[in-house]
Amino acid sequence: MTTGRSGRTVRDLRRGNRGAVLQRLYFGGPMSRQELGPATGLSSGSVSNVVGELIADGLLEEAGIVDSDGGRPRTLLRVSPGSAHLIGVDVGETRVRVGLFDLTLSELARAETPLLPRGCYDVDPIVDHIRAGIGAVLARAGVGTDRLLGVGVGVPGIVDREAPGGAVVHGQTIGWDAVPLEALLRATGALPEEVPYLIDNGARTLGQAEMWFGAGRGARDAVVVLFGSGVGASLITDGSPEGGSTEGTPLEWGHLTVAVRGRRCRCGARGCLEAYTGAESLLARWAERGGGGPADEEEALAALLAAALTGDPAARDVLDETAEYLGAGLSDLINLFRPERILIGGWAGLLLGPYVLPTVREHARRHALRHPAARVSIDLGSLGPDAVTVGAATLPLSAFFATGGRRTSPPATPEQPGWRTALTRRG
Repeated sequence: MTTGRSGRTVRDLRRGNRGAVLQRLYFGGPMSRQELGPATGLSSGSVSNVVGELIADGLLEEAGIVDSDGGRPRTLLRVSPGSAHLIGVDVGETRVRVGLFDLTLSELARAETPLLPRGCYDVDPIVDHIRAGIGAVLARAGVGTDRLLGVGVGVPGIVDREAPGGAVVHGQTIGWDAVPLEALLRATGALPEEVPYLIDNGARTLGQAEMWFGAGRGARDAVVVLFGSGVGASLITDGSPEGGSTEGTPLEWGHLTVAVRGRRCRCGARGCLEAYTGAESLLARWAERGGGGPADEEEALAALLAAALTGDPAARDVLDETAEYLGAGLSDLINLFRPERILIGGWAGLLLGPYVLPTVREHARRHALRHPAARVSIDLGSLGPDAVTVGAATLPLSAFFATGGRRTSPPATPEQPGWRTALTRRG
């Protein structure tokens, strides 16, 4: 294999060119061959070769014809939605949600399993829920695994993606101590060996979804907050305004100390931000003040909000206190990272946001330094409660772009064809 001065082989260059074309059409298409050259920086010859390969592989398709000024009509190209499938899994706080998507992230099927008893994070049942959910969505959509790019899984906690044997999850708040989740999922036999599991922090998958498709699109520097039973965040720096090259950093923001010797957090420490802003904490503080609601956490939080809106003083005090702590916590993010945008998502954030967001903004700006506070916007995410599932599905989608639309492991064999061979056969 020929190697250039930069150390990149011809194969590397071809893969990069394919990825550039796919990504530009994915986020900016449909587009003609003539437009792809300036948009990707590739020569017209390179564009022609790459487009020809991708059409032969079934990854691109024609999307109509447009007139050009004084010239021949131009054929528009787009990424073919049905050329591949993706699965996203959200290991959430009340349920495991599994979604099957086409390549453009249109949902084809979903399966949800509640965590019973509530808050039960025993590893074996959750692995079983994921295995069953994968089987269910494939069966409901009537598709096989030959075009499945991979399964992305968003989980609470810190994910060591470089651990020997696959990704390991350290989820202190849910009692997971170095859980070899990737190996456990692989051992279920739910999928062929060539289909990868890609595991990451749920706040990061939420952040990637909002930056690619939601309220973060167009920003280079942002923080996306996951506000549910607990709280977390993902930091995105130097992202692409067009989307597609975002690499967020998950932050254990909920475990910043905001009150020395304060309330006990579910992580075991005292005074964490999560102990004052997470939905679990809100409901505990409401109960301490004589309030109460259904056993289901989401229903109980809705009952707290309804009580506050009808003038219940205890419920209003809890929400006001939460808004103040949340605003103070956001001010730390503003001072440390100076983002353009802060977006709040998660089921609790989306439920409470319309009520508390003005107060949260006020407290955030009061506690933050004036200069970074003046340039940041604080808003709700726009993708709704399924954002973590969609974000999880972007994990194999990112790998798809990085490999130029080819599977990378294991190597192609007659028994287990590579991605390009499989698509070409189905032509």
